[in-house]
Amino acid sequence: MYSNYGYGYPFQTYYPYPIFQPQDAYQDWQRQNYIKGQATWTEGGTTTQCNIPWSYYQYMTAAVSSNSPYQCGQTLKVKNPQNAREIIVTVVDSVPNVSATNINLHRKAFEALGANPAIGVLAIEFQPSPELEQVKWGKYLLEVTQIAYPNYHVTDYLFVEKTQPTSNKIKEIYDYTLQSQQERIKVRGTVVYNPTTERVISFDIKEL
Repeated sequence: MYSNYGYGYPFQTYYPYPIFQPQDAYQDWQRQNYIKGQATWTEGGTTTQCNIPWSYYQYMTAAVSSNSPYQCGQTLKVKNPQNAREIIVTVVDSVPNVSATNINLHRKAFEALGANPAIGVLAIEFQPSPELEQVKWGKYLLEVTQIAYPNYHVTDYLFVEKTQPTSNKIKEIYDYTLQSQQERIKVRGTVVYNPTTERVISFDIKEL
């Protein structure tokens, strides 16, 4: 049964978790330390606290606790330790008075981890993605890649290079790892933009 909020299952407290500051999150990322937590799922709703729809980023979206340090639009990397599947989700909503280690994924994101919604609650490991948050164009290409490959889920990314061909053009390149039910592929995204106006001049994605 769904609650009025629209969730298939309520949040529950499983692990005590001290709230940390962004610099601590970045240190955790560098050490590749995942935070242990629990994931539930939702079909989403028509409105969110972040004014970002649940359908954003091909439904690879999530709600987090208002007690957590994660912000609207931030990306989180979520892992199912039982099968090593990983996804990158965007925070679109928040829920008050729940554990900071609980994440409520959209049902499609929950299933992308290889989990059956019937189980209700899934043990997960997750980490914030501060380096992607700090690279505007890396996130832009991430979203473009996800839309171009709707049957795949982005599981990892890598900054390749940044160059300035001319005074009014900057070129950035990123590699993304995508996973479907059948295969894993790598895609290279390239964007050229004007650093003054921040307008996109061109972008390209191709399989490696």
